[in-house]
Amino acid sequence: MSGVRMLASSPMLMFLLSLLVASFFDITAGQIGVCYGENGNSLPSNSDVVAMYKQYNIQRMRMYGPNPNALDALRGSNIELILDVPNGDLGRIASSQTEADTWVRDNVQKYNDVRFKYISVGNEVQPGDQGTALFQAIQNIDKAVSDAGLSIPVSTATYMGAFTDTFPPSHGRFKDEFRNFLQPVIGFLVSKRSPLLVNIYTFFGYKDSNGDIPLEYALFTQTSGGNPDNQYTYRNLFDANIDSVYAALEKTDGGSLDVVVSESGWPTQGGLGASVENAKTYVNNLVQHVKNGSPKRQGKAIETYIFAMFNEDKKGPQEYEKYWGLFLPNKQPQYDVNFN
Repeated sequence: MSGVRMLASSPMLMFLLSLLVASFFDITAGQIGVCYGENGNSLPSNSDVVAMYKQYNIQRMRMYGPNPNALDALRGSNIELILDVPNGDLGRIASSQTEADTWVRDNVQKYNDVRFKYISVGNEVQPGDQGTALFQAIQNIDKAVSDAGLSIPVSTATYMGAFTDTFPPSHGRFKDEFRNFLQPVIGFLVSKRSPLLVNIYTFFGYKDSNGDIPLEYALFTQTSGGNPDNQYTYRNLFDANIDSVYAALEKTDGGSLDVVVSESGWPTQGGLGASVENAKTYVNNLVQHVKNGSPKRQGKAIETYIFAMFNEDKKGPQEYEKYWGLFLPNKQPQYDVNFN
């Protein structure tokens, strides 16, 4: 018995127990973040927003470009951050390592007490000039991060519009025009063991399906039946979408990559199926569902970011683009979310 008491009080055992507890909380609550967009009027101050993240136990944030006031507010908060390099900066950063070095110095290195989770170089980059610049911009930002002595994975955020043949999910592949510029990016991510970020919205699949996709299938509320695909059966559109992404990656030598869902949500008004009740159902089911992974990656929690923290009335042209917020600009919740 004395040997057991000595072991239980050893620093090594306590350290191992602390790791176990930390990993447990990471699996249950810590994989959920919320995207923080600022394209709206009368939004709370950056410091008030960071206080709200803490109040509601939201441990991760995505921000769509460097805002010095917001980054200052995040100092010492322990909130993990995805910081985007805006699409408009890709050409400049791709053309000059000095520009990339300056961007990292001013927006990342300067904030050494902010927990940067990833840097996303571009969001939903399209074929054309930005697509051509993307890979070089990623390489330049990655070199700047490394030269600054930092260890922050560099990736990009794409979206379901980059994929085709997504049903059944095993047929999923990149559209040719996206594969042309994303193939070297995938090779880079594989070499760095960094994830691909993907924005997944079942709302759009439901809205644009002309009635072919049931609302229950989009909201995680279908309880029977399902769509078989090889050894898997799909009872919700989210799983079908993310597994079609995994299938596309397997076809482009990216089968080893993890996928981070860098945006997902449901609007409260402005379009077919948009309502407070449906948004509440979708988001709360999403929070619980991603703990368990998808059929192709069962048991592996999916790091997921809910879009978005606030309604953003400056967005458009579609009316529903204004109404994705978990909170109104006055900080009142639109509906209850259990982030645990």
